[in-house]
Amino acid sequence: MSHHYSGPDFGFPQGDARLDFTDLYAFPRPGDTGKSILIMNVHPSAGENPPGPTTSEPFAHEALYELKIDTDGDGVADIAYRMHFSAFERGAQTAILRRVDGPRAAGTGDGGRIIVDGAPVSMGLEARVTEAGDTRFFAGWRSDPFFCDVEGAKNKLQFTGDDFFADKDVCSIVLEIPNSALGTKEVRLWARTLTPGEGGGWIQVERGARPAQAVILVEERDAYLGGEPATDGRFLAAFAHALEHTGGYTPAEAKRVAGTLLPDVLPYDPARPASFPDNGRTLTDDAFDSFIRILTNGKVKEDKVGPHGDLLLEFPYVGPPHQSRVTQSVP
Repeated sequence: MSHHYSGPDFGFPQGDARLDFTDLYAFPRPGDTGKSILIMNVHPSAGENPPGPTTSEPFAHEALYELKIDTDGDGVADIAYRMHFSAFERGAQTAILRRVDGPRAAGTGDGGRIIVDGAPVSMGLEARVTEAGDTRFFAGWRSDPFFCDVEGAKNKLQFTGDDFFADKDVCSIVLEIPNSALGTKEVRLWARTLTPGEGGGWIQVERGARPAQAVILVEERDAYLGGEPATDGRFLAAFAHALEHTGGYTPAEAKRVAGTLLPDVLPYDPARPASFPDNGRTLTDDAFDSFIRILTNGKVKEDKVGPHGDLLLEFPYVGPPHQSRVTQSVP
């Protein structure tokens, strides 16, 4: 699996599917390398523990969804895109997109310069896209682009090529921005979700960038999901220990390989073609195979599952959902 079901026992953070971050993608806009596409996926349409469908309400109105961007390699955000959603009423929801620059981007506030206000969230098969200056924005239900044999992963990596996600949906947040909005060199990206704290402020309940490792390698789950890339070095020993066990690495080699997985960020240089894990991640990159090869020290190379065929050639690129969640409005 990717970052899906990163809560306790393959559940959701705080038991809320809407808070579950699943995948992060970054790639140059096809046909226009002067712009980039950033995709943050959350809220799987089906759970593992407990199994069954999740709520049709796309995003938690009380939560904050963030894309973090580190421009100088110190693991601290210099830019943040913050998404806040209205209450889900009569089958509809809207979004506000804000941008924060400088030291405040590393904080946990919900302020920032408004870029998009009142953007409709897509509940049906048609993608409702909002444009604001040089930015395009989408939020709503989509076909989950992640592909993986989940049952094989749980069965000691005995893969049969059964793609668990072939008929599943997810809630996507998609941004198209000019490369100039990212700075002039390689950046590091991650995503997170936050909920209000009891005494005010915000509490981070989910975060990540690289697929699978938070679900499979992490021992201190709450500390990891509530952490920051700048302090990910504290998880190096635990990652190395897990790699020794699963891949038969020597201690020194396990430590070296663990260092390639931490900090948990996605490097992205928009001036180069995207290809996971070296530069960004496209919707067809086989990120799970990449992780499995690392996990097993090359003993297992693939799960026999490939990219989905419902991806779009234009914004928002993720395919239409398998199920429309449009409901008849109540007057």
